[in-house]
Amino acid sequence: MKTITFYSAVLFLFLVSHIAFGQEDYQKKIEALKVEKQRIIEQEKEALKFEVKDINQRLEDGDISESEAKTLKEEAAKRRALNIENRVAIIENKIAWLERNEGEVLMLTELDTLEGDRVRIGLLIDGKPAVTFNSKRWKKEIKYDRRTYSDFVMAIGLNNALIEGQSLNDSPYKIGGSRFFEMGWQWRTRVFKNSNWLRFNYGFSFQFNGLKPDGNRIFVQEGDQTVLEEFEYDLDKSKFRMDNLVFPVHFEVGPSRLKKTERTMRYSIRNQFRLGFGGYGGFSLGTRQKLKYNRDGENVKDKLKRDYNSSDLIYGVSGYMGFDGVLLYLKYDLNPIFKDADVKQNNISLGLRFDI
Repeated sequence: MKTITFYSAVLFLFLVSHIAFGQEDYQKKIEALKVEKQRIIEQEKEALKFEVKDINQRLEDGDISESEAKTLKEEAAKRRALNIENRVAIIENKIAWLERNEGEVLMLTELDTLEGDRVRIGLLIDGKPAVTFNSKRWKKEIKYDRRTYSDFVMAIGLNNALIEGQSLNDSPYKIGGSRFFEMGWQWRTRVFKNSNWLRFNYGFSFQFNGLKPDGNRIFVQEGDQTVLEEFEYDLDKSKFRMDNLVFPVHFEVGPSRLKKTERTMRYSIRNQFRLGFGGYGGFSLGTRQKLKYNRDGENVKDKLKRDYNSSDLIYGVSGYMGFDGVLLYLKYDLNPIFKDADVKQNNISLGLRFDI
């Protein structure tokens, strides 16, 4: 008998606490809906401002007349007013629905539902809800106008050096065998508020610039000079690599398409021509030389990581052009490859860049 009384007391406390929490929960829902109603009004008004600015810009550019601009503004104002009326009516009906039923509403779905900003998990006993748990669900607010985007950047192609007093045809480095690879991350921000023809691109990149000497030569450091010298064994491979961390900055121009909905405004550069020009600055992460050769019948691999009198600070100019995310890419180091060298050499790269 005592056991039955104990369980009855526990059940009574559970039901009381459940009802109390349910009352508090539905009041919170009503408050959240009231906030949502105000946010809808502000969102539609802000969208109308953007539309009016766009119409004014078209008027200034001479694309439309004053009478056409006036008509377009009236249509936009009417459309936004109807949007507010319809969307607010939905919220007000939901508030009235909750208040009338004091939060105890029937759902024409399964018991486990997503409603508003909460997750509802329930337990059915004899076909009737016995226990429900509510927890807040993370909700990401959609920005109406997004001005900044980001991309993973990768580039690959041919690498070489422009040597003072020599043409590229006389380069001591293999044209096809000397290559570069670059990868990094960039952010792209629209410069003007109501136009996307000019963008500001910035980010960071890791550059790997390789040079393969012609003949049977390797780089040798002699004091403050680094020179190419004949190697005593027959080389299978001789590769010199410079690793850098740089911070590119570019101005990008090109057309874009404006896409508008009731909730968003986006400028798309998909399948559009793009032209970028700018430069980069950073520092060297290291310089190394890889050699493969045969010595007395034995295959030898040497990896030599040294300074080689290479420049510590890296800076240069770069540019690209192309469509969508596939671009022709050119970069040129203004700093010399080897500091204090008798003959100045500057690294130059040409290849393809991919904005993914």
